[in-house]
Amino acid sequence: MSNIQVLDPHVANLIAAGEVVERPASVAKELMENAIDAGATAVTVEISHGGMTFLRVTDDGKGIPADELPTAFLRHATSKLKTEYDLEAIGTLGFRGEALAAIAAVSRITVLSRPLEAPFGASLSLEGGVPGAVEEAGCPLGTTIVVRDLFFNTPARLKFMKKDAAEGAAVFAVVQRVALSHPEVSIKFLRDGKQELLTPGDGKLQSAVYAVLGRELALGFVPVRGSGEGMEVSGFVSLPACCRASRNYQFFFVNGRLVKSRLLMAALEEAYANQKMVGKFPGCVLHLQTKLSAVDVNVHPAKTEVKFGSDKQVFDTVYHGVLSALDKDKTRPAVQLTPPAPPPAPSVPAPPPLMVHSGNNQLQQLAIESLQAQAKPAPRLRPPVDITPPDPEPEDEPPVHITPPPAIITPSPVNLSPPAVDVLVEPSLEAPPPAPPEPDPEPEEPAWKMAGEVFDTYIVVEQGEKIFFLDKHAAHERLNFDRMKAEGYTPMVQTLLSPAVLRLPAEECAVLLEHQALLDEFGFGVEEFGSGSLLVRQAPDYVDPADVESALGELAQTLLSTGRADPSSARDALLHTMACKAAIKGGWKTSPQELARVAEAVMSGEVKYCPHGRPVAIELTKKMLEKQFRRA
Repeated sequence: MSNIQVLDPHVANLIAAGEVVERPASVAKELMENAIDAGATAVTVEISHGGMTFLRVTDDGKGIPADELPTAFLRHATSKLKTEYDLEAIGTLGFRGEALAAIAAVSRITVLSRPLEAPFGASLSLEGGVPGAVEEAGCPLGTTIVVRDLFFNTPARLKFMKKDAAEGAAVFAVVQRVALSHPEVSIKFLRDGKQELLTPGDGKLQSAVYAVLGRELALGFVPVRGSGEGMEVSGFVSLPACCRASRNYQFFFVNGRLVKSRLLMAALEEAYANQKMVGKFPGCVLHLQTKLSAVDVNVHPAKTEVKFGSDKQVFDTVYHGVLSALDKDKTRPAVQLTPPAPPPAPSVPAPPPLMVHSGNNQLQQLAIESLQAQAKPAPRLRPPVDITPPDPEPEDEPPVHITPPPAIITPSPVNLSPPAVDVLVEPSLEAPPPAPPEPDPEPEEPAWKMAGEVFDTYIVVEQGEKIFFLDKHAAHERLNFDRMKAEGYTPMVQTLLSPAVLRLPAEECAVLLEHQALLDEFGFGVEEFGSGSLLVRQAPDYVDPADVESALGELAQTLLSTGRADPSSARDALLHTMACKAAIKGGWKTSPQELARVAEAVMSGEVKYCPHGRPVAIELTKKMLEKQFRRA
């Protein structure tokens, strides 16, 4: 073994940088967090070549005094902590004092900054963590940091970097998350001279959601607001019918900090139990506000993981907040009709194309001039530091075209605004407080009537100027499931005249025998028969004896996928199956009384989704029909 020795400071800095700076996206995240901590109301992120050769973050925060610039790039230098007790209640995004030092250790970096009280700014350049001299420079209020040639002195790290398009997409994802975490800050993102994101910074989460995720996704959201003991949850969650195939659209923030939390994810998805389709995941933008002392953010170098003082309290707050939002929703999916083709327009020769010449250098110069226009007249100093991004070089891979979501927020027919918060005002001694105005009563919905049934499957209901198509099987399945779950499941049991011998795969036999008590509850009498076989002596009355093997095989698959880890989930899954098999089927002849009972449950809002998450009703308006017949 070699002798023990203290690492060279340069090597130690490179090791520390590896914990904080993994790729350009890490740099963007740390610099944006510093800008927000500095009180910025507008932050601009610009990159070239995926951020590897050029990354600039500009903010209008309070700035850094000239004499503190060199200190800012020392390890463990920070303005956010002073004593050990500050660690017990961290209210800033950055606090470790490692970000600037780590970034500077593996790049060529230039910082320009001017505080409000300074008549002019200062600049400092560092290469591989080695600082130059601080010099006076003309610059607007706030701070601009330019990072060039990331990992130029650690070539081994370069081979782990992906193509520029992938690295640029990772930076964009970080910018989007920061925009969702702080809607009060206007966020702009430019890639290779093209603007891809601009949020208004009006403090409304709805505006940030529209700008970042786009109108189509935002329209599938409903507002959430709930509170627990010492904490509040707010934001938006997707409707069960708008769930996605992955968790990529789940964004959780704790006191304004983006976090990855299995606890929050479990609370969210538990609220969708028996409402969403299997294999689909809800989307969300949820903000949890809690006491600073009730959460520990100092558990991960990237500050993306947190620990809560009370997991149960956090779970309950999020779960009940989301569940309440879903229960309040009364919307139903609308029928998607293809618009009628417009009549052919007369042929008109197209105008000649408008030729506009605007090279990258011109755009970049305009951006610099706009920054300088914000500054007050400053004395003539040395020439300004060159912070212009290099012209993008042609690459081998094809260009990636990304259409940014609209930054202008337009009125929407769906109200995504969170409900107003009542403010408690202490009454004055001089005069009694004015009585609050009574809320306007909700307009009564017109009475509905059953208009018939089509294909022996869909109930047609007319209500005012709307027509609803109800899936009688899905709706009845939900009615059965809710009744069984609330009252308990006591099926009528039939003893088979001739016991059925089942020869299932060994794993399915094992899981059925493991859950014999649960199968007894559902009316199946199953026992081991030897040689990997099962003997079935009884079954529920609604299961045809010829279907016993397939029914138990289906139950075995359900238990294998959900049962061993969570018995309650297994029971719900079996209830799904039982409710489905006991429900009226599509294609069956059903009595008018039964159809009316199902329709009443759907139209009253008692039933919205089947236990597997499929919608039970879709809506068609009179106006939509008139458009199809060209009467509107």
